[in-house]
Amino acid sequence: MYVFLPSTVPALAEVLAERRVDGAGATAFTADPAPGSDTEEAEYEAMHAAAEESLRLLGEAPGAPRRRVVLAAEIPDHLVDPQGRAGQDVSRVSITGTVPYKKLKSAHVDDPDAADDIAAAAADPASDAAEDHELMWYAVQELRHLIEEA
Repeated sequence: MYVFLPSTVPALAEVLAERRVDGAGATAFTADPAPGSDTEEAEYEAMHAAAEESLRLLGEAPGAPRRRVVLAAEIPDHLVDPQGRAGQDVSRVSITGTVPYKKLKSAHVDDPDAADDIAAAAADPASDAAEDHELMWYAVQELRHLIEEA
């Protein structure tokens, strides 16, 4: 199953150091399009739901760089526990085990220039401060450089 895991820059650094996502109990999101819905659009919505959850994580981590991080991973279905709908074409799931690094497919991260708006959105999740910022795509091979620049 293809899932989107909300994260932060420090948590991403830990994933890179440990070569795994300690996913036990972690919240993730997956595309779950209704019949006739666009799968690509549903994946975008699932990524956006994970970005919203990343804002919540940033609110709990005041020292973390103000950048939303979403990890995309392809993980076995048996590690995924459905938790219900999180939107029209999105399901919230819980990860029940460890996700090996090799299962990560990409990361989606805010540009550093968005930091002020992301800080405002983390402080007030009901605001629309982050709405104008699209997450940038990073290949797994680029993640080490992303951590070094943060």
